[in-house]
Amino acid sequence: MDKIGQIEIRVTGTVGNIELTPDNYDIREIIAMLENAENLLYPNDKKDRPTISYSIEKGSVRHIFKTSIQYIIGFNAIIGQVLQMQSIDFLDLSTAKAFENIQEMAVKRDYTFSIKTSLDYTNEIIVDRNSKFRRSESVWGDAEFYFYGKVTNAGGKDKANIHIYTDELGTVRIQTPISFLEKYNENLLYKTLGIRALGKQHSETGEIDTTSLKFVELIDYQRKYDENYLSNLREKAKKNWLGNINADNWLKELRGGYDA
Repeated sequence: MDKIGQIEIRVTGTVGNIELTPDNYDIREIIAMLENAENLLYPNDKKDRPTISYSIEKGSVRHIFKTSIQYIIGFNAIIGQVLQMQSIDFLDLSTAKAFENIQEMAVKRDYTFSIKTSLDYTNEIIVDRNSKFRRSESVWGDAEFYFYGKVTNAGGKDKANIHIYTDELGTVRIQTPISFLEKYNENLLYKTLGIRALGKQHSETGEIDTTSLKFVELIDYQRKYDENYLSNLREKAKKNWLGNINADNWLKELRGGYDA
């Protein structure tokens, strides 16, 4: 078996009264499709992903992406599952958003997208203005988060953000009102802080939609390990709590007569 396979995303439609071709297909749409294709194939860590090569061909507009065959096989399975379930709720966030972006373009420009692979047994999915490849609102609920880490960037010309590097999620970008940054007197850059934010979270997997995060408040945070403080707490616990407990009675209360 050839070690390289491909996915094809064919776009049909018109620009005004003229049929869509590579000659009248705007470069911004190409850039958007490149980003979406990467997220379809490699939704998670992209640092060590295989090479993806690209070409654009006639036949209205045909986007051809070539990469390792094992990822093409995996993506074909994803297409099949989406077709079967008629839902994208089960997908990784990046993959689901790529489908949503393509769905949005289909509605906005009245395009039809055909997505398939080079496999002989390929599945094929059609996205047009009548399809509904969007995440269910009931699955993604509002939630409150606390992020702790080092601020690596803060600001923006029109849409301001704070970028904070966390141990758990890496760099997180949080939409922040320009008015807050204007009034904040100290330099935030490279300080270790906490940020309280609102955003969307998957009700089943707990996954955070990091693109939805909005700033609520800044929290002064100092990560400090104080051995003396912890020792004092342990001593207080021994004297005030553990010292007054009858271990046998306490265990019986916890069991609630279960083993009686």
